This record gives sequence, C-alpha cells and structure tokens, in this order.
Amino acid sequence: MRDQISDNGLPFMKMHGLGNDFVVVDQRAHSAEITADLARAIGDRHRGVGFDQLAVIQDAIHADMALTFYNADGSTAAACGNATRCIARYEMDRSGARALKIRTERGDLEARDLGQGLTAVNMGEPFTDWADIPLAREMPTLELPIDGAPTATGMGNPHMTFFVDDLEAIDLPSFGAAHEHHPLFPERTNVQVVTVTGENHLRMRVWERGVGITLASGSSSCAVAVAAARRGLTGRTVRIDLDGGRLDVDWRDDGVWMSGPTSYVFDGVWRG
Repeated sequence: MRDQISDNGLPFMKMHGLGNDFVVVDQRAHSAEITADLARAIGDRHRGVGFDQLAVIQDAIHADMALTFYNADGSTAAACGNATRCIARYEMDRSGARALKIRTERGDLEARDLGQGLTAVNMGEPFTDWADIPLAREMPTLELPIDGAPTATGMGNPHMTFFVDDLEAIDLPSFGAAHEHHPLFPERTNVQVVTVTGENHLRMRVWERGVGITLASGSSSCAVAVAAARRGLTGRTVRIDLDGGRLDVDWRDDGVWMSGPTSYVFDGVWRG
C-alpha cells in the first residue's frame, strides 16, 4: 500500500456514532488515492486501524462537501447515515455552520446541528418499489416471499427488515450472513431484526452487508422506521434502541430524518 500514500503517510480521523465506527480521510487536504485494497487494509481490525466504514471527504460544487463510503470488505456504499452525521458534526464544529448540504451517491443530504451534542441528517425519501431498492424481480415489498416475511426498503442501499417476537433468540451472525446474499437482492442487503418494545419504540440489531454485525447503523435505522410505519406497527416518528445506543427517526414529507450523538475519537496517520 506504500505506493498509494505519501512518505508522510495518510492522515485520518477515527469517529463513531453509537459504536458504529469510521475512519475518515479528508481528501480536501490530502490527495492520496483510496482504493478497495487500501480500504480493506485500513479496515482490518487486527493488522490495520479497523472500521465499519471508511468515509472520504471531497470538495463539491453547489454543496459544502462530498462523501464517498467504503465497507470493510472494500466494496462501496451509496449511503452511511451515522458516518454522515459524524462528519457533519466535525465540519460544523470546524466551520461554525449550523446546517450543511452534503453530496453523496444517495443524493444531496441536509445535516443540522440540534444542539446538546445531537446532529441530524435527512437521509432522503425511502424507496419502496422493488426496482428502486433493487430486488431481482417485480413483487410487493411490504412482505417478501421469504420465511419471516421481511420488508424490503431502499435508503440508497438495500435493507431487509424482520419483525420478531424474541430478538435475542436470533443467531444474528448466521442469520445475517445467510440473508445478506439472498438471491432476491442482486446488490446484497443489510439485514435487521426488530422487536416492538412499546408505542413508537423499537429494539433492533443489525447485520451490514460487507461488514457484519455493527453496534448501530443509521441507514438501517431509517429503513426499520419506514418498514414499521408501513406495516402499521408504529407511527412515523420512532425511537430505536440499538446495541450501541439510541437513535431517533422521523419520516417526514421531505425525507427520513435521523438524529443522535456522535463521537470524535482520535487522529492518526496510516503508513501502510
């Protein structure tokens, strides 16, 4: 990897949202090329830094910044809600702005400072049509023809949400790995298992495609909120408890807003 970075190494930041952790490279200051091989090397938790996603900040025309996301296996993702919130918090603290427009493959996302250490991002309108998620063939997406009748949702990346009575009874490592590669999802899928714990209150666990089990996931939380509302299990504003903490999600007319805390952990230099 040495030929991809300068002799001084590749500066990065480590951040997390509820334990959903990220390495962030600001290419506005450092122009090193990020490749799938480099992302995998940095993402190795034993021989590298370790992350759920790597996010690259770039300049953008008609937006405050652009973001590109890599999973730990080197694949790319169009959306990463918690990383977007973490980077928005960093940029707002750096610039003094209270709101940002952030360009992603998912589209232009709005982020806002809510005060008291909370940051919100509008993850855009959800996709509920089979072709937009996408699925392999035309079908209703509210209850897929899969054991457990999960709901399919697109948030710039595909999601499969199972509503269960006993979340802890699910062996998530085997369950998530098996369903990530289900043939109905040609781009693979994120997998969530969810229990309704109260009025507009959900408990969920997450298996992310290209990563595995994560302590939290912003786009998955948005997909779960949409799926629960579509199935009549909750209203459109919910509180979600994940392994790493709590997020609030509000499905509004202008998109799905997700808010919660963020953490800036440390700065480092990758030398390969």
